[in-house]
Amino acid sequence: MIKKIRISVDQGNSNYKTPNFVFPTGLTIMDKKPIKGTDYLYYKGKYYTHSEKRIKYARDKTEDFRFFVLTLFAIAKELERTGQIQEEDVVQLVLCLGLPPTHYKELHKKYEEFFESYKDVVEFIYNDKTYHICFQETKTFMQDYAAMVTIINEIEHIPDAVGIDIGGFTVDYLVMESGVPNPDEKDSLEGGIITLYNDIISAVNSEYDLLLKEKGINAIIAGKTEYYDDAINQFVLEKVQIFVTEMMNGLREKGIDLKSSYAIFIGGGSLLLKEYLLKNERLNRYLFIEDIKANAVGYNILYRFS
Repeated sequence: MIKKIRISVDQGNSNYKTPNFVFPTGLTIMDKKPIKGTDYLYYKGKYYTHSEKRIKYARDKTEDFRFFVLTLFAIAKELERTGQIQEEDVVQLVLCLGLPPTHYKELHKKYEEFFESYKDVVEFIYNDKTYHICFQETKTFMQDYAAMVTIINEIEHIPDAVGIDIGGFTVDYLVMESGVPNPDEKDSLEGGIITLYNDIISAVNSEYDLLLKEKGINAIIAGKTEYYDDAINQFVLEKVQIFVTEMMNGLREKGIDLKSSYAIFIGGGSLLLKEYLLKNERLNRYLFIEDIKANAVGYNILYRFS
């Protein structure tokens, strides 16, 4: 039986997101089936499982086959969740994706053509169940705008708002004027949460001969400082404070003044650093989009109006 389904995927550098799932942007590739109880995907003779070791940042994710496999993972999770797909079914898929505002104009057609080039049925196995999909249509939308669409009723009256997405390797911003994106006021700053992690890990190793992991950094930022020496805690938090200050100054240099603009913070990086963002003297009026899957949710909304 042919079944038509629409699925949205946010291909983040730190995590992949769908409206219902979050998983790391990393893969382990194996020739043999993994142990029982491990989520896996089998495609073209190889087994794939999730890995906390992220794939190196790629501006264009169509150029690395592993990102395609991660997208299949996202599709598989959503198909499994529906409980409506049988092994003999063929899924005609409408795939909704997103790109950072600064990359959208250049890459959105390439992304759409890349997935639609898979004209034949794609067959893969996810957790012992076989799926057959064909990419009937692919639509690409602007990240950050998609997230803000999920709260459009709250922000459409604001004359000057700026969406700020603290991502893995960049901080992207997009100006919204009365709920409409301004195509001339968007850009990226170098350095995101993964950059901050790497800086802290390297500095702590050099200064204290300690191998601190990302989960440990997250714990310290969240106030769970009892697991580490005071000197380590202070060192990490000072690095975080410097990162936030430099980010805010970078936005100001780009002409984004958060004393006069309404700030809308997007993504897991913003939530992680929320306490430090709120302490910054440049911040005036603001809100945080609490759902880190908001971009994926927003792609579905934008598709309905496209």
